Amino acid sequence: MAARRALKAVLVDLNGTLHIEDAAVPGAQEALKRLRAASVMVRFVTNTTKESKQDLLERLKKLEFDISEDEIFTSLTAARNLVEQKQVRPMLLIDDRALPDFTGVQTGDPNAVVIGLAPEHFHYQLLNQAFRLLLDGAPLIAIHKARYYKRKDGLALGPGPFVTALEYATDTKAIVVGKPEKTFFLEALRDTGCAPEEAVMIGDDCRDDVGGAQNTGMLGILVKTGKYRAADEEKINPPPYLTCESFPHAVDHILQNLL
Repeated sequence: MAARRALKAVLVDLNGTLHIEDAAVPGAQEALKRLRAASVMVRFVTNTTKESKQDLLERLKKLEFDISEDEIFTSLTAARNLVEQKQVRPMLLIDDRALPDFTGVQTGDPNAVVIGLAPEHFHYQLLNQAFRLLLDGAPLIAIHKARYYKRKDGLALGPGPFVTALEYATDTKAIVVGKPEKTFFLEALRDTGCAPEEAVMIGDDCRDDVGGAQNTGMLGILVKTGKYRAADEEKINPPPYLTCESFPHAVDHILQNLL
């Protein structure tokens, strides 16, 4: 890892870190205000594929988070960028609420498969359709490969197991665009002008948030909210720079020790 520099940017995960579905993590709104009052840029990075960026922003505003659309970088945005770059017509295996982020993308006669979290669409007929496209040489673009995520009623399967099933069945490898990919973190930092060594990531996923960020050169702070489970911090090497109770505790540490 390159030498640390003065902290200039903080990347923050959303679901599981600032909120869990329609409930804010206690104290998160006030902690975000304290972080914004410091001399750092704040960006929000999310792998959520359950809803469009606009729906996500409305959810955050209802929870009284002061966040603007241009501060959010989503894996849906990264996936759309890749689809346009490759000039493919994707079969979109994503939640219907996420479709607005692909408005204008040609999907007739598909020659690629884009897969995110789509519980209503993960059934045999559609997965078999994707399987056949992949056998014919279509690329598999995974918005992310999270194993599971946190809902109000408990942990739930993420898209990762379904992506892996398609990889296994077709003997191919997916192109992954969201966290923990290095390109995702670098793209999220691009408009800040900051190097990874000048940034810290806060999230509840030890592999995708913290491991991915630290592999990119940032510091990673793991919070024990959302999908966190006991001993998660032991699952990655190097371990998280810091493991703490919640987002407000992470902000306290940053303000007291990194600025």
